[in-house]
Formats: sequence, structure tokens, C-alpha cells
Amino acid sequence: MFNLVEMKDTVRIPPWKFHKPLVDAISDELRLKFANKIVKDVGLCIALYEISKLEDSYIFPGDGASHTGVYFSYIVFRPFMNEVLVGKIRSCSREGVHGM
Repeated sequence: MFNLVEMKDTVRIPPWKFHKPLVDAISDELRLKFANKIVKDVGLCIALYEISKLEDSYIFPGDGASHTGVYFSYIVFRPFMNEVLVGKIRSCSREGVHGM
């Protein structure tokens, strides 16, 4: 049900976040980009688990932001086909079923 998935991405850190430590700025950007979002062939991203490797940072001409390659682990929700999930239903409406 919940899996730890290794991922790689290039993170853009805007100049107004340069005052933060690099790992904190990257963590913030990864959370903004992936948390509570569905990634194709990965699942629903729940939370950043760890940053395992940072590559060199680059600043491209015309863009004042820093671009850093990052290897990281994310906790994702990805149910298997025909998996049965057990829970309690709090309410049901046209928008969907809400659990406790």
C-alpha cells in the first residue's frame, strides 16, 4: 500500500531562497512539486523521506535560479490491482466518499 520510491529530479531554487541552507531549500521545492500529487507510474506522493544525493548546481544565463540534480526517496500510496482497502466511511456525497 505505502511504498518508498527512489526518484531523481532537477530542482529549481529561486534566488529569494538562497539565504536558506541548500538541503532545506531543495526539500521545500520537492514538497511543493510532489506532495499530494499523483505522478504517473509512481502513485500518490505523500511525503519526502530523504534526500540521498545532490549533484552540482548550475545557474543558466537569463535565469537567476539555481538548478540542482537531486536523488531522493518519497513515500507514495500505490494500491495494487484488485487490492481491497478496509476502512470506515465518514460521509458520501457527489464529490466522493470520505473516510475517517
